[in-house]
Amino acid sequence: MPKLTFLTRFAAFAFFAAASVPALAQMPDAPARDEGEGPWSRLVIRGATLIDGTGAPPVGPVDVVVENDRIAAIRSVGYPGVPISEGRRPGPGEREIDAHGMYLLPGFVDMHGHIGGNSQGTVPEYVFKLWMAHGITTVRDPGSGNGMDWTLRHREMSEANLITAPRIKSYISFGSTSGGWDRGVDTPETARAWVGHVADAGADGVKFFGAPPAIMEAAFDELSQRGLRSAMHHAQLNVTSMNVLRSASLGLTTMEHWYGLPEALFDDRTVQDYPLDYNYNNEQHRFGEAGRLWLQAAAPGSPRWNAVMDSLVALDFTIDPTFTIYEASRDLMREMRAEWHDEYTLPSLWSFFRPSRVAHGSYWFNWGTEQEIAWKENFRLWMAFVNEFKNRGGRVTTGSDSGFIYKVYGFGYVRELELLREAGFHPLEVIWSATLKGAEALGVDQEIGSIQVGKKADMVLVQQNPLANLKTLYGTGFVKLNDETGEVERVGGVRWTIKDGIVYDAPALLEDVREIVARSKVEAGIPPGVMRVN
Repeated sequence: MPKLTFLTRFAAFAFFAAASVPALAQMPDAPARDEGEGPWSRLVIRGATLIDGTGAPPVGPVDVVVENDRIAAIRSVGYPGVPISEGRRPGPGEREIDAHGMYLLPGFVDMHGHIGGNSQGTVPEYVFKLWMAHGITTVRDPGSGNGMDWTLRHREMSEANLITAPRIKSYISFGSTSGGWDRGVDTPETARAWVGHVADAGADGVKFFGAPPAIMEAAFDELSQRGLRSAMHHAQLNVTSMNVLRSASLGLTTMEHWYGLPEALFDDRTVQDYPLDYNYNNEQHRFGEAGRLWLQAAAPGSPRWNAVMDSLVALDFTIDPTFTIYEASRDLMREMRAEWHDEYTLPSLWSFFRPSRVAHGSYWFNWGTEQEIAWKENFRLWMAFVNEFKNRGGRVTTGSDSGFIYKVYGFGYVRELELLREAGFHPLEVIWSATLKGAEALGVDQEIGSIQVGKKADMVLVQQNPLANLKTLYGTGFVKLNDETGEVERVGGVRWTIKDGIVYDAPALLEDVREIVARSKVEAGIPPGVMRVN
């Protein structure tokens, strides 16, 4: 597909570009659902080991009863290594799943899930099925880059289970022309009017990149009055006037990535130590220098570090780090050759990832050892802050930002779980962040996020223990030696994804995606099972 200009591709992210860039062609709608069974009047899951999403340790075997789309009962039915106590078991269901030896978890929440787009050539069926095949039953679309009307329409279709898709929370890019807005947003008054416009349309929240302080203050105040939530990527063009500490104090509920946090930690400077030939529109300048930013912030354990940390915790603030989307910066070769690219990455998406002077996030002009070493140190300090923030009571959620920088939907989310583990989270804390913490951040924790009686039946069944190895959640599973046969096997992957009591065959969804990719390769003249390196 033809290359798009930097501003056209960046328009999905930056409000200041949205008004000046021609709209892309309308994204097609997702097809009508023909996958999934149910909901049933009574579904019984038998004999699973339960990881409930609250941070509690596993318990099992348990039987879980679902009536229509709600969890009606959770019954302990015995002890490991001994026969099930049949007398404890709930009665029969209209549909039963034999989950002996399996692990039952809440459906996952992707807090940073862009729903593809025409610029990537990623149709919604491809995106949605990859998410659902990896147990992701809720996504927050930060920016609604396909247009507010499109995203809200798909939110309603997902809520009614008319399409195979996670439930969607739609956050609109601040100042965008979505939904018929035809004015600029350049005063506090127009900021309030714009927030009212998207609130009246039914948006769940607003995604910010930055604006003059008076405009931001008005927007946050209006959001608070209307009960809407917010997310922010603190763009470097605006961070001197609005770092994380200031935006959080004004009412921001969630920060994305990490921009704005090191700047809040500055104690011996006021601006990033930019080289004098730096140009923000040079993507390698932007990302290369970003990889040196944490070393410019206050050191772990310093008074400034502690003051910022304590302030954010006191504000009940949420950090959605999206470690995974920056991982190519510290190991480009690994991300380029991830094993799922050959069968699950569309040719158009692969083209979107490749180096380009005019494409946001394709900054590999001359990327080498020095940049990767800097980014590894960046990760070390960033992870230290996030882990300590969690330990002090701060909320950390799980977001992937897939569809950019060699990250594929679903697979990128599981990698984020692994990176939370690398940051120091116990595996139970990882699952907690991926489930209940996300639901809390969205304000829907009374409905989803944990496996508890009365909540929505959003659940994931896997055949291996995800606490022992998070790689079991990848659609490609992981490689294991079978000591009985001497053969190397590939095991793992989600077996069943349950949303609103509807049971989806996760491997079948993955097969659908493989077929979409295979057809696209035929059309592009690429051999099956091959993704070109160059």
